[in-house]
Amino acid sequence: MKTITVLLICILSVLLHTPASAQSSFTKVDQWLEANTPAMGGRAILMIYKDGKIVYSHAENEMSRKQQMVNKFIARRSGKQANTDDFTTTSRQMIASCSKWLSAALIMTFVDEGKLQLTDTVGKFLPILTQNGKGNITISQCLSHTTGIKPVSLKDDLAAMKKMNGMDEAIAAISVLPMEGEPGKVFHYSNAGLQIAGAVIEKISGKSFETLFAERIARPLGMKNTDFGKGKLALPAGGASSTPEDYIHFLVMILNKGVYEGKRILSEKAITEMQINRIGKDVKLAYSPTEAGNFGYGYGEWVMETSTATQLTKAVTSPGLFGSFPWVDNEKKYCAFLMCFYIKNDGRHERYKELKQLVDEAIK
Repeated sequence: MKTITVLLICILSVLLHTPASAQSSFTKVDQWLEANTPAMGGRAILMIYKDGKIVYSHAENEMSRKQQMVNKFIARRSGKQANTDDFTTTSRQMIASCSKWLSAALIMTFVDEGKLQLTDTVGKFLPILTQNGKGNITISQCLSHTTGIKPVSLKDDLAAMKKMNGMDEAIAAISVLPMEGEPGKVFHYSNAGLQIAGAVIEKISGKSFETLFAERIARPLGMKNTDFGKGKLALPAGGASSTPEDYIHFLVMILNKGVYEGKRILSEKAITEMQINRIGKDVKLAYSPTEAGNFGYGYGEWVMETSTATQLTKAVTSPGLFGSFPWVDNEKKYCAFLMCFYIKNDGRHERYKELKQLVDEAIK
């Protein structure tokens, strides 16, 4: 009896100790969230996935009255309903350029099926681009922001897109934009390339971009609260809304080389192609957002870290204008999503790197 009692005490001690140790490894991450959330809109939630499960999920919710007013203003300007509720894993927000990763993945499903080649020129599908001297731009260049097209400002572009009645009208507007360099030789982070690629898959399939995304990405990944809206024109480069829970599903698929819960969504080759840095030494940087720092760029995603020894991509990301920060670490085999909602981007790049470093340390 005494032996059994001692054994039970030992087991209980182990059970009580293990969660405490696991939680303590994320103490610095907790502290980072608490310290940085006030500067990130007053709300933030971080989810981390590793080894088949969510290993961390924590939210900070302390919006000031001013932040609530700014949130409502941004939502109103974007034609959306404001949401100032506390962030949870199912909170739905506009994710801006985090959308680019989703859209690039959608395009790559057509490449996997052989219905599209990365070397295909867009004039083959969209004659109006050929008529305006842009028909030789490739799908690869559309996905990597190296079309050579000089776009209007983001503010003017979004304002114009809101008034358009469909994809044909959007492509007509892009077709008359000036060129700032040879396709493949200039990197300009913008909406143009993905809008063109989105129009191409609409032509190939005869379906809307929103329908294709639902059929090929959202439903297979169980992303029940993620879409590109119900408007007349989908914006592949920044028009999606999602939740932390949904976006983690997408990141798990990327982490698992195209597989989610036993289902193949993308080929491993497609995942590799997306993660190759396309900004070579011969590519001029016309515009790159400050928060991207010195990151490279693949298809719909930034290349955060590359192995010096193997030159293989270690980590990738696709942060958005409103501060949300998703990433996948191929080396440490985990993925994470930080949801925020704020505009001021001062210090964002440094925040991203600091947070990832703390998570890397906690994951070890």
